[in-house]
Amino acid sequence: MFLNIDLHKKDDIAIIDDSGKSLTFEELIVQSRKIFELINKRTLIFILTDNSIESFVTFYSCIENKIVPLLLSSNTNSELLNNLYLKYKPEYVFKINTCEWQPQNENFIISNIENNFHLIKTNNSSTILHEELSFLLPTSGSTGSPKLVRHSYKNLEFSAKSVSTLFKIDTSHCAIAFLPMYYTMGLSVILSHLSAGAKVVLTNLSLTDRLFWNLMKDKKITTFTGVPYSFELLDKLRFYRMNLPDLKIITQGGGKLKDELFLKYAQLATEKSIQFIPTYGQTEGTARMAYLESSMTKIKTGSIGKAIPNGYLGVIDDNGVEILASEAQGEMIYRGENVTLGYAENTTDLEKGDDNNGLLITGDIIKRDSEGYYFIIGRKKRFLKIYGYRISLDEIEMLIKNKYGFDCICAGNDEELIIKIEQVDLAENIINFISEKTNLFHQCIKIQKLDSLLRNEAGKVILNN
Repeated sequence: MFLNIDLHKKDDIAIIDDSGKSLTFEELIVQSRKIFELINKRTLIFILTDNSIESFVTFYSCIENKIVPLLLSSNTNSELLNNLYLKYKPEYVFKINTCEWQPQNENFIISNIENNFHLIKTNNSSTILHEELSFLLPTSGSTGSPKLVRHSYKNLEFSAKSVSTLFKIDTSHCAIAFLPMYYTMGLSVILSHLSAGAKVVLTNLSLTDRLFWNLMKDKKITTFTGVPYSFELLDKLRFYRMNLPDLKIITQGGGKLKDELFLKYAQLATEKSIQFIPTYGQTEGTARMAYLESSMTKIKTGSIGKAIPNGYLGVIDDNGVEILASEAQGEMIYRGENVTLGYAENTTDLEKGDDNNGLLITGDIIKRDSEGYYFIIGRKKRFLKIYGYRISLDEIEMLIKNKYGFDCICAGNDEELIIKIEQVDLAENIINFISEKTNLFHQCIKIQKLDSLLRNEAGKVILNN
């Protein structure tokens, strides 16, 4: 079975959600079979998820029974959902009752699941699906993008096993899964723990909700995984003062932490005898592709570390030739069985096989030091060239975040750098600071006022604010 869950102790708890409901491994198998009986064929389904048992059981049943799901947030904008629906024409839709969106053509509900969720049969027919295609995710965890990442069954199994091996997960572990299930990192937390026979607590609670921390204590959570925004919230909540005696592992992904926070959690881990393990990944690499061992976090501050078990990281130059010297700078590549099949932008693409053949050209500009550790510098496509100076927008954003402690959005062209911020009272200070760091003339740096900084449900800044 998928994740070998039939090999785990059948009476052990597999998943719990914040409604108080739980399923053993045996009950997970039984429930997933019931879902399959309602569909009973290989076809395409949209799953509009929240972090509930019903959402996960539906996803698990699909993977186990070769049904192909597209995972989406139940809060996805209706216009975007309509666009996806018209492009991909799913035969089924699974959604929570509170999601008001309905498929546009004739459809009927074939099952009320626990009275809170609907499985809808649409008027669409089956789509031709490649035999290796397991499921679909929007690119970069975004919501409603018509460009989807095509995952194989091998991708899922390899990733779950590699991460459980990396974190040394066993049946004594219990993870809190608060990152959205449709977000590649959130799904990785769930699958890697279940594959090792560990317990997963699903929650839709916010980190700022007192009930979240009650759940952390009551369920004896051992593994906490967050993105940079999560750790910024934790800092404001004075996480380092909390008494969480069962916590063993803190992992971070989804982007770069500012150096101050990185070192703070490295120190916290030392003081509390827990592991702080930063990771790096992309949706196109089934979540995790690199990690920094906890023992190196104070020595290699800001590094993404090295490749995950049975993966490979490398550096290529502008001509696509791999740089084999011990120290190198260029675009990062990754090889491994977690590299996905490629992209889809319409139903025809769902018939395609493996476009990537295990090689992912990441688009990230990195440097590799003499000891083989990797450091992200920026994104290949997020560069400006102003008066001969090559300017990384990612680097500027991180400089401002490290200096002033808040997020911003950088844009521009080959004549000016535009920095979008909420705190315009610091405009002159920021212009002087960036001018000093980049050697750009003051006249080339413009500040724009942002009314509010928009984030997606995983806490990532939306760049088209």
